[in-house]
Amino acid sequence: METRRVVITGMGAITPLGNSVEEFWNGLKEGRNGIGPITKVDVSDFKVKLAGEVKGFDPLNYMEFKPAKRMGLFSQYAVAATKEAIEDSGLDTEKEDPYRIGVIVGCGIGCMQKHEKEIPKFLAGEKLDPMYIPLVIANMASANIAIRFGLKGKNMDVSTACATGTHCIGEAYNSIRLGEADVMIAGGTEAAITATSIRGFAALTALTSETDPDKASRPFDKDRSGFVLGEGAGILVLEEYGHAVKRGAPILAEISGYGVTNDAYHITSPSPDGSGAGTAMKIAMTNAGLNPTDIDYINAHGTSTHHNDLFETRAVKYALGPAAKSVSINSTKSMTGHLLGGAGAIEAIVCVKAILESYVHVTRNSFEGEDELDLDYTFGRGKTRNIDNCMSNSLGFGGHNASLIFSKVKA
Repeated sequence: METRRVVITGMGAITPLGNSVEEFWNGLKEGRNGIGPITKVDVSDFKVKLAGEVKGFDPLNYMEFKPAKRMGLFSQYAVAATKEAIEDSGLDTEKEDPYRIGVIVGCGIGCMQKHEKEIPKFLAGEKLDPMYIPLVIANMASANIAIRFGLKGKNMDVSTACATGTHCIGEAYNSIRLGEADVMIAGGTEAAITATSIRGFAALTALTSETDPDKASRPFDKDRSGFVLGEGAGILVLEEYGHAVKRGAPILAEISGYGVTNDAYHITSPSPDGSGAGTAMKIAMTNAGLNPTDIDYINAHGTSTHHNDLFETRAVKYALGPAAKSVSINSTKSMTGHLLGGAGAIEAIVCVKAILESYVHVTRNSFEGEDELDLDYTFGRGKTRNIDNCMSNSLGFGGHNASLIFSKVKA
């Protein structure tokens, strides 16, 4: 069966660097730090003091009061980013067949804020909020988007920890390729800066206890000490190429490849030899009909943890071979922290903007690798370079690996 081309026609973002795609991208280009002291939780007794918080977000700028009240914060972020993405695409949903527009938007954790409010009530034998379950379940970001914009096609929530956003975009890409939809709203969201999340990740020794924001998230640097928790959402409008052309849509980039594997190794650590993630990259390149030398830029998972950065570097070398030395690599998490389920989605937006503006942003706070960390991680400053094809990688707890390839659109 002939597969169909998939392009990106709109994008929306809620991030620690700004609550729009342009604010987010400009922050990255300027090398601004979206990481700072935690204000949403009293961390006076916690070792972890820093996070990448969303600032100045008001859900009523994007939706009415009643539906906003019935959404967890992660759903509010997703609906807000979707509003920007649909407006950016120029898509008039009222003129489209609603059964041909689907949604795949995931979340890694769900609404931890509501859990923290309701569980003490439960333990005290008090009545629970009737909206408790609808507020916390992870599929509600995707469901609320469909309800808000009247989208009746395929609707799913892929939840694969830190690979969630990338998997959602990849599965939406496949849905269009295979003819299940003409348009898909895809991405990821997370709002997990809560006491439980912070203490839970800290118990895993996954979070840095650094108190200086400029030394906290240091992907691929020899002094990296753990990741910084972030929050927000990224949403893309994916569209079948002919459908986009017919309606005169702004075509930003093409999704040309998607690869998925599992390490089947450990619940939190990637495979040490990089073969799992590396194979996902190879599958994505094969899917796109590209060779390693065709990849100009990789937006790495780059969490600033010892294992991830080392094993992801090995994965890049496994997949690209000698070409790994000439590709530009960076980590957006150096400025936003780790958005968990939303990470791959905002990083997909970075890939599209990088193609459009021929620019690779700096990996902030990082200056010197060690031993095997000897690739071009864009330390020190960003760079201008032509980008025809870029790859975005995500590695999730449980061994979930996903790679997407974005390309300049050719007629």
